[in-house]
Amino acid sequence: MIYQGKFSLDKNLFENRITQLFKIKYPIIQAGMIWNSGWKLASAVSNAGGLGLIGAGSMYPDVLREHVQKCKQATDKPFGVNLPLLYPDIDKHINTIIEEKVPIVFTSAGNPKSWTPKLKDHGIIVVHVIASTKFAIKCQEAGVDAIVAEGFEAGGHNGREETTSLCLIPNVRAAVNIPVIVAGGIATGRAMYSMMSLGAEGVQIGSRFVCSKEASGHTSFKESVIHAKEGDTSLTLKKLTPVRLIKNHFYNQVLEAEAHGANDEELIKLLGKSRAKRGMFEGDLSEGELEIGQASAFINEIKPAAEIVSEIWSEFKSTAENPFGY
Repeated sequence: MIYQGKFSLDKNLFENRITQLFKIKYPIIQAGMIWNSGWKLASAVSNAGGLGLIGAGSMYPDVLREHVQKCKQATDKPFGVNLPLLYPDIDKHINTIIEEKVPIVFTSAGNPKSWTPKLKDHGIIVVHVIASTKFAIKCQEAGVDAIVAEGFEAGGHNGREETTSLCLIPNVRAAVNIPVIVAGGIATGRAMYSMMSLGAEGVQIGSRFVCSKEASGHTSFKESVIHAKEGDTSLTLKKLTPVRLIKNHFYNQVLEAEAHGANDEELIKLLGKSRAKRGMFEGDLSEGELEIGQASAFINEIKPAAEIVSEIWSEFKSTAENPFGY
């Protein structure tokens, strides 16, 4: 049984705390991936019945405002902004979000107590991303409306504990009362069903939407994702901020530096500036940082975002009808 959800296969209706909270048709959330999730992708996912997110982590304040305004023109459905709390001009992004009346904010990479009260004072729904039960509890104490529990399989920045989604979700679900969204390793409806059966009430999907036509990443980066196989990604830079990358020349440089005992300063110098932009947005597959999840191993086509949402939901429904069928 789907946790706290009302599901009618015949009428194609699904309702639970996540669909009610965000006022969306399907409990499918597109991750706010830097250099990949601008207004085109966010509005396309929202128009398809999910929740689209603009990834503010790679945007200057004026760029974020432009994307929010264009997203409002492209959809009359709810959408949100993903905001890493370590962003240097965080106060400017917060002001933009408030002034533009963005309805939903997903925060990450920081203390949720820092900005949750201010955002909620302006009627904004706040969701925070965590990778452990300990921080899930802290999020609930901070007053967020929901959490994203992100497993080790996820792309981009990740938790140090290396807990998989399969193990993380049941523990988090047992520890908090607020709605739980799962992220990490989900790119199909069958995976979505499995996570919902463990207690998640929604799924946040990144890698699959990277390979959408509306994603703003470079075509070469998208092609590298659809050609990735099992074992082609790895969690690295654990001394700084753990991040899952496609293995390439830059990854090998990091591996070699860590093997020789590089300290934080040396790793920061190696990382340099704009490494993620260079890889994902500009398409440098050798020297760029190619952030993607383990789910890339079974993504093999670039499709419109609406088609991706439809396929995931259709497979979720068919799995609900016949969980053991293949």
